[in-house]
Amino acid sequence: MKKKSKSSLFFTNVWRYKALILMAIPAMLWMIFFFYIPVLTNVVAFKDFHISPDGFIASLKESPWVGLENFKFLFSSNDAFLITKNTVLYNVTFITLNLVISVFFAIVMSELRNKRLVKVYQTMSLLPYFLSWVIIGYFVYAFLSPDKGIFNQWISSRGGTPINWYSEPKFWPFILVFIGTWKGIGYNSIIYFASVMGIDPTYYEAAMVDGASKWQQIKNVTIPQLLPLMTIMTILAVGNIFRADFGLFYNVPRNSGSLYQVTSVLDTYIFNGLTATGDIGMTAAAGLYQSTVGFVLLMVTNGIVRRFDNDSALF
Repeated sequence: MKKKSKSSLFFTNVWRYKALILMAIPAMLWMIFFFYIPVLTNVVAFKDFHISPDGFIASLKESPWVGLENFKFLFSSNDAFLITKNTVLYNVTFITLNLVISVFFAIVMSELRNKRLVKVYQTMSLLPYFLSWVIIGYFVYAFLSPDKGIFNQWISSRGGTPINWYSEPKFWPFILVFIGTWKGIGYNSIIYFASVMGIDPTYYEAAMVDGASKWQQIKNVTIPQLLPLMTIMTILAVGNIFRADFGLFYNVPRNSGSLYQVTSVLDTYIFNGLTATGDIGMTAAAGLYQSTVGFVLLMVTNGIVRRFDNDSALF
């Protein structure tokens, strides 16, 4: 029997999966036009970029090559260690809390028998995810406003001294962690909830036959089944460990200079530097630095995971 050529097999598979390929085309076009083509403009990070009236291409050609000079903005600054430390520590905290709380919330939701109540809880927890940081910033200000904030009015009604929240750095690590976790917990928990609901019920039936309690079922069935997804989500989060949520660290503390020591991260530092100097090359260099370090960390983390458990690795 004559074997089919590779080209004929290719077209046969394309025809067989034509519906799936058509569904994937919009996402492929989006990736090409909004990711792969813009990646080429990273050359701006190595140029003294200035806008030309003749357009972007002309600006690229006319801007002189400066090599790694733009990267010195981050590394030569006195605040380089501070902003890097804040970015990494906040992200490590978010990764840990989001993982633990999201899994806990998903398991609790899966144990509820009233499905209508589950939908209500999920909707309530997911709502903050769709709110912009501008709205949340004003929401937080309603509680922390120095003169009319709910917290200060409550403190004053009990004879206490109102707190100028936007000038007290010691409170803000806890505030930012709480707000960031509150906003993202609904989205993350739904991912884990879907995975929990996909676990084969026969595992639980076998555990109950063996006399396992509810906690033992969660410990020996649910958690091991969720472990691959938990690992993949953690790997993806580690890839963004050098990227901070700009809205959280800029809008919620209202870019207060008094809170600089605990709210300044790479993204806000880059934005403030851009607004102060207008140096687009510096901004591009900082973004390229974040992406490169994130990619390296993702690859390293994935390699470590693959060495211990190949099935839990991202690729």
